[in-house]
Formats: sequence, C-alpha cells, structure tokens
Amino acid sequence: MKYGFWLPIFGGWLRNVENEEMPPTFDYAKKVIQSAEKWGYSTTLIAELYLNDIKGPEQDSLEAWTTAAALASVTERIEIMAAVRPGFHNPAITAKMAANIDQISNGRFTLNVVSAWWEEEARQYGGIFTEHDERYDRTTEFIDVLKGLWSRESFSYEGKFYQLKDTKLFPKPVQRPNPILYAGGESPKGKQTIVEKCDAYVMHGGTVEEIDTKISDMKNRRAATTNPELSEFGMAAYVICRDTEEEALAELERITTVKESSAYAGFKDFTSKSQLEQQIQLQDYSVSNRGLRPNLVGTPEQIAERILKYEEAGLGLLLLQFSPQLEEMERFAKQVMPLVEEKRNQLTV
Repeated sequence: MKYGFWLPIFGGWLRNVENEEMPPTFDYAKKVIQSAEKWGYSTTLIAELYLNDIKGPEQDSLEAWTTAAALASVTERIEIMAAVRPGFHNPAITAKMAANIDQISNGRFTLNVVSAWWEEEARQYGGIFTEHDERYDRTTEFIDVLKGLWSRESFSYEGKFYQLKDTKLFPKPVQRPNPILYAGGESPKGKQTIVEKCDAYVMHGGTVEEIDTKISDMKNRRAATTNPELSEFGMAAYVICRDTEEEALAELERITTVKESSAYAGFKDFTSKSQLEQQIQLQDYSVSNRGLRPNLVGTPEQIAERILKYEEAGLGLLLLQFSPQLEEMERFAKQVMPLVEEKRNQLTV
C-alpha cells in the first residue's frame, strides 16, 4: 500500500468544525508536504476548486496549479497530483503547463482528470458546464490533445470541442509517454472514458466490498480495450486514529453532528449533477469525499487490519485526509504505517 494525502488547501475537511487549526496558506501546505516526505508518504492530491467547497464559498482556499508548481520546487521525492477540469482549461495551454511542472519536479507531476460537478462555481468563474455525458465527451477530446502534444513533434486535431493545427510543444514532460492520468467516475460513461483514455482509477471512500466490486469491474472494462492494465487503484479516506476505540468514536460523533452552514453550498450540485453509485446523506457529506465510508476509525491496530483488507481487494493507494492535518499525519505515519508492514509480514510467514 502507498500512502498519499489530500493537500489541505481549504482550511480543513470537516464541514461541521469551524476552525481545524490548518490554515489554507502556502506556508502551511509547504510544511505539510515537506514533513510528509520525511514520514514516508508517496503522493499528494491537490483538489481544483475556485470556491471553497469545505468551509463555504466565502472562505479562503488555494489555487491548485500555482500551488503545485511552487511545491514542486521545494520537494524532492513526493508525487504531486493536481486535479484538472476540462471545462475550465484550454487543453494546449494545460499540456504546456503540465510539461513545465513535470520538468520542475523532475518527473513527479501527475494529473487527476475531473469532469466537474459544481454548476454554481462554473457560473461564477466562466467555466463550461453541460449535461453529464457531454462533459465526458469534452474530457475525451481534452485528453487526446494532452497526449498528442506530449508525444508528437507537431500535432493537429479536429474535434467537436477543440481544434489545433501544427501545434508544437517543447520541452516534453520528463515522464514518457505522458504524466500519469488518474481519474474517477461512477457512471457508465465516466468509467468507459477512464478505461479508454486514462492510466489509473481513483475512487471516493467506500467499504471493502464496494471497492472490491469497483476494481473488478474496472479491470474487466480495461481488459476489453487494447490498453495495458490500469497502473493504480486509489481511494479517498478520512482517518481518526486514537489510543482507544472509545476516543475515536467520540471524535467521529463530534465531527458528524451536522450544522447547517454555507459549507454545504455544493451538496445539492454534488448529488444531483453527478451520477453516483451510492446515495449520499447529508451526514456523509460532513466529511469530504465520502471519507468515512472506509471506516478507518479506531486504534492503530484496527486501522492497520482494515488497510490490509483493502490491499487484498486490490487497492494500492490511499489518499488520506486528517484533522488537524500535520499532527494526525505524523501519528498515522508513526503508529499505523509500521503496523501494516508488521501485520503483512506475519501473514506471509
């Protein structure tokens, strides 16, 4: 199992807790990612939203791509995965920017392609927001342009959404044939786009059974194409690690007591503009990205055992959220990561 984390660009992950002591500043993000490298984390995922979906649209948040470029210059080993939403970007310029950040990072920049769900944000920022399936049609062309510019000396393209003629891009990315393209999706159209165009699959939090089913389904879909196997399966999860189960459950109760506020401004669009496989309740939405469904809540021993079950299901990357981020990431690295290794070794003896 590889351990990644969501970069804390929103000031936290809890919609019911006002101050999580993790400010949405570059200084804090830099401290988190440099500490994470020392503690053994492999990846950071930087969400791309121009409005703060966690604390409310009127609150501060960091912009994903400028933050990614800055962090690439102050880190050495960690993979920096930035989300990108085709409805907000010109694909040729995006390809140039991504190649540049990949050069800055010496081959550590990857993308999480997101077809978007928040209509109000698109209205405020001039993004293109269309019906669900058409968003994936746009995503398909967007990826075609990225890959074409990254791999060819000169690239022309004639699509419904994008047209290029004899476009050149130099320098190319360090990674060949392209920086890894992650994507998540639960609709039939989304899954088909991913198996045809992307390299790895990421999921919202789910139970072991749900994740096992999704991984098997995506492996079968991928096998029906001419592409190589998906390189990675990742999942979002929120961690509550405490010395006792009672302490962990008390923290769970505290953070899921729903308080109506502007932090829930995107809930209606998230549930109505996406085609989700599980019904999402307001309480589930109190923590970002369905992070509580994996139930990584309890003692280090309990959490380590659950992580091994996800490994057995085929999961290779956890994209974790914590609050407060720095302190809880350190606790997880020192108390849970070694325990997973120890338990895995015991199983193989």
